[in-house]
Amino acid sequence: MKYVSVNICGLTEVKNDNKNSKAMQRIESWQKAAAFAARAHQGQFRKDGITPYVAHVFRVTLTVRDLFECNDPETLTAALLHDTIEDTTVDYDDIEEEFSREIADIVAVLSKDTRLREPEREKAYDDGLRHASWKAKIIKLADTYDNFCDQAYALKKPVLLEAAIDRMKRALEIAGDDDPHLSLAISIVKQAVHQAEQAPRA
Repeated sequence: MKYVSVNICGLTEVKNDNKNSKAMQRIESWQKAAAFAARAHQGQFRKDGITPYVAHVFRVTLTVRDLFECNDPETLTAALLHDTIEDTTVDYDDIEEEFSREIADIVAVLSKDTRLREPEREKAYDDGLRHASWKAKIIKLADTYDNFCDQAYALKKPVLLEAAIDRMKRALEIAGDDDPHLSLAISIVKQAVHQAEQAPRA
């Protein structure tokens, strides 16, 4: 079998010359997901009214990769797509067709069923995450962590701060403490909760 060294966006890999190799598909997956998410969230903004919403999606993905030290390609792809079903016109079938069933399943479990009333919706959402893969849970931890950093401290609103702390606690409870994939993420989010609770309130 013939092997060649190729350079893709500065990443040098040794691969066989099959263009459809799994490694090549994985590299392309997160690249495609970044563009897909940017298009899907076009015109949406964060609570400050000026930051494009997709900035949150990118930060969550960077949190998963750089802060929580998770380089799993499917997890990074799902992180980029994690708000597309809930907040855009994208549906499960679109993600399955463009990416894979595994990624669509992760994004789906991270999406709330807006057909339900709020109490039932939140319970169903939490129950789904409790039984989900560690990949969904680590994205949820990154999601709550980024919302805490962004909406709470950046906007400096006490109401948002309390809500963000509560969401991090909820994500920690759902994550549990027995999956080694989540150990670092749990430690970081717990530290953020502790520091926030010890900080003086205005």
